[in-house]
Amino acid sequence: MTKVVFLKSSDGIYYGFHESGHSGYDDAGKDIVCSAISAMTMLIINTVEVALGSDVEYTVDDKTTDINVIMRGALPKYEKDQKKNYAISSLLLGYYLQLNDMIEDYYDYIEVDELVKDI
Repeated sequence: MTKVVFLKSSDGIYYGFHESGHSGYDDAGKDIVCSAISAMTMLIINTVEVALGSDVEYTVDDKTTDINVIMRGALPKYEKDQKKNYAISSLLLGYYLQLNDMIEDYYDYIEVDELVKDI
């Protein structure tokens, strides 16, 4: 099962996530659930880094498949441009909502949670 824990400030702003585990839907290379999650993860990272020009802190552990992503630009404390704050947090919210939609069909393979934690 792939578990994704979204990081959310006490103000309710999404600013990152942690992914762990292999979904187990199919063998590596044929697993559509893992492929979808991986594609969405990289879309979010690339959009924030390249299109929005905001730093993304992320690590990928190839052995455990753990991915940690922090996007400080979502938080007004770190980024003064309100449009960037809104864009980044909206992308993360969209990812959260999309994964929750996927759970309807793939509930044995994905778990999504939130962690309220200020940075």
